[in-house]
Amino acid sequence: MALNSSMNDALWIRQKAVEHTALFRNSIPLIASENLMSPLTKEMVISDFNNRYAEGLPGHRYYQGNKIVDEMETRVEELVKKLFRSKQADVRPISGTNANQALVFAFLNPGETILTPSLDSGAHISSAQFGAVGMRGCNIKNMAFDTVNMRVDVDGTRKAILAEKPKVVLFGFSVFLFPAPIKELKETIDEVGSTIWYDGAHVLGLIAGGKFQDPLREGADVISGSTHKTFPGPQHGVILGNTDDEKWKKVRRGVFPGVISNHHIGAMAGLGVTAAEMMDYGESYASAIIENAKTLGGELYSRGFNVLAEKNGFTESHTLLIDVKKQGGGKHVAEELEKNFIILNKNMIPGDSNTKAQDPSGIRIGTQEATRIGMGKSEMSHIADLMDRALKGNNVKDEVIELKKGFQEVRYCYGKERGYDFIELYR
Repeated sequence: MALNSSMNDALWIRQKAVEHTALFRNSIPLIASENLMSPLTKEMVISDFNNRYAEGLPGHRYYQGNKIVDEMETRVEELVKKLFRSKQADVRPISGTNANQALVFAFLNPGETILTPSLDSGAHISSAQFGAVGMRGCNIKNMAFDTVNMRVDVDGTRKAILAEKPKVVLFGFSVFLFPAPIKELKETIDEVGSTIWYDGAHVLGLIAGGKFQDPLREGADVISGSTHKTFPGPQHGVILGNTDDEKWKKVRRGVFPGVISNHHIGAMAGLGVTAAEMMDYGESYASAIIENAKTLGGELYSRGFNVLAEKNGFTESHTLLIDVKKQGGGKHVAEELEKNFIILNKNMIPGDSNTKAQDPSGIRIGTQEATRIGMGKSEMSHIADLMDRALKGNNVKDEVIELKKGFQEVRYCYGKERGYDFIELYR
């Protein structure tokens, strides 16, 4: 029987999924905002949880059929609080940006001032004028930034806090190389009565592993985050709290009904599985991520790449930021490497204006996914060599594919050695 056009369309889409999977099976993954789920986490994401709705909080739903969901959500929340040693947790946001939106609604009214990093110093777009904060109508002021050391300028930012008296101080970056100076600025922030918000989307897994920094103990009121970067879970979001009950009520309302209805229950279950796995594997995983990032930074620097913050060891996280103007700029470099199956992204660096977002001077690299599949220091050296030769006009795609053949298994998660045999729990 001939297929109708609609079925052809469906099968075409399925084929694109097959092709996309093959592309990444053969590629070196260096996007700083991506990762791989464990097999057990994947089961949660495509289980029947994914078909259901659960507005509200456990015990206070607007739908029937949520008894098991309530039990699961309560357990996930407790797991997350235990992992991060947080007083409060909300596991309902469906992405990191969605978590950010909830906190904007919770803590900021139109016209009120927020102090954030600038885009060209590594901030996330949600805190920009054209992002969630700007669209809320907030008055955005920027922290002072040391572009040589790629860190927040403490003295300059202290002056900005005292001058602007912001309602909220946001420490948040999509290029998060070094810890934020929460401890150093806490006294000044308290003096003006600001709420301290830490956007930990990129470094959440490093924090879970006890590396990088400990924002809640250093003075943050709330942490927002996505759960699929250095924290290797499903595409979802989370908010952690160490604040008073009144502020936390505002956070809860900011999440629902503020910015979500149903909260993607399968992904939330996957978040819980990943939190459990990170309790066992988080420290070793975070250590390996950072070691790989430092190694790759050094290997690229030795080959003539202008890896920023060289005097500070390039990074204390999973991320590297590289000025590639002499190699043709970020857009050119990212596209040339993509042709050779090395996947990373173009990125703004200090000095780039907002108009250069699609053709910036830099590239950004993350080591969390390569680490997740078992790559180590020797592979980082090999990757640096492949990048260098590719940008000198050599076709290294076959060498990339050959290297990747040995790294196809997800690590730092539960497997047969822990008694889990990947039996599917559903049809």
